[in-house]
Amino acid sequence: MPTASPTRRWEIDALRGLMLVLMTLTHLPTRLTTPLGQPFGFVSAAEGFVLLSAYMAGMVYGRIAWRKSVDDMKRAFWKRALKVYWCQAATLLFLFTVVAFIGIRIDQPAVKDLMSFYLQHPATALVSGLLLIYEPPLLDILPLYVLFMLVSPWVLTLALRFGWSPVMGASILLWLLAQFGLGEWIYTAAAATVPMPVPFHETGAFATYGWQFLWMLGLWMGASRNEPFAKPFVFPTWAVLVAIAVSVVGMVWRHQVGQAPFEANEQLNLLFDKWLLGPLRLIDLLALTVVTIRFGPTWARWLPRQHYLETLGQASLAVFCAHLVVVLLVLSLFGANFQRPWWQDILLLVGCFGTLYAVARTTLWLDARAPAEDSPRTVPQQVPDQGR
Repeated sequence: MPTASPTRRWEIDALRGLMLVLMTLTHLPTRLTTPLGQPFGFVSAAEGFVLLSAYMAGMVYGRIAWRKSVDDMKRAFWKRALKVYWCQAATLLFLFTVVAFIGIRIDQPAVKDLMSFYLQHPATALVSGLLLIYEPPLLDILPLYVLFMLVSPWVLTLALRFGWSPVMGASILLWLLAQFGLGEWIYTAAAATVPMPVPFHETGAFATYGWQFLWMLGLWMGASRNEPFAKPFVFPTWAVLVAIAVSVVGMVWRHQVGQAPFEANEQLNLLFDKWLLGPLRLIDLLALTVVTIRFGPTWARWLPRQHYLETLGQASLAVFCAHLVVVLLVLSLFGANFQRPWWQDILLLVGCFGTLYAVARTTLWLDARAPAEDSPRTVPQQVPDQGR
């Protein structure tokens, strides 16, 4: 069983592990894909995973800024961003070689559709993919992480100097503009100046300017834990009651009508749009976040610890990449078949989650054997203008 170090939050690890399990169930084509997709309302595991990852980044790297220096914090962020980039590059090359070979050899439509741009323009797709411009389906979330990790040092530096209000204000404005097509407008403006060989719809499904709000929110929540005399997040009773009501309505609505809240009405469905992080979807997510923060400590005390989930969460990057490899292999070998016999689905799920656990344990074992980095100084250096 994994043991949590004094600097880790086992509850956060377990939640991240749960998000990884839900993402795997969503991406792996089985009979469980539809019923277990967005099980808590009109919110997917991706939102929770991004928010939790940003929270951990703010807490861990913010602590480096306090205990060491801002420059040390920047280097740590950039080192992590580089690691995530190499993971993305390796997964991309796996798709373009192994998965492409299998999918083309057995004429698998699911794979051909997933990498259609690469099959038409292999050289352009390879170069632009390594430049994080071309982002095939399933491989479009790690580029977000790379971008957010590169921007985060400057965001934290500004927040340490001027406080979080201007940072979050700018983030909210970008999210709002994203609802009206900011990303496509910027792409079109850039294409008018510099030839863009990759169509906009091949640059990733996630609207970067919308999803950055989740990252900034999590970054602020995590970084604030390092402030002197930081108080726990506390919400007024009325806010908790409203959050419970919104969460219950969202969950019941989702399981009554399916994953399209307004069924065939595309305009209204945009209010819950995942890729733009639509306004009603964001409200549902924030409500679930308030409920989790308010009642999470109580649940953690009473529920048995899920060590399997903790292990997955501790090795989240390796597990995320491994789940992509497994899903891509399944798609290339068996296609997007959601109606295979139950016994085949059970074998597939057992093999998949057994593989993810083995990857997690191996990753943690290798990390434990790696040379330990210098421990941070206990006396924080002066940070310019600790404005709030």
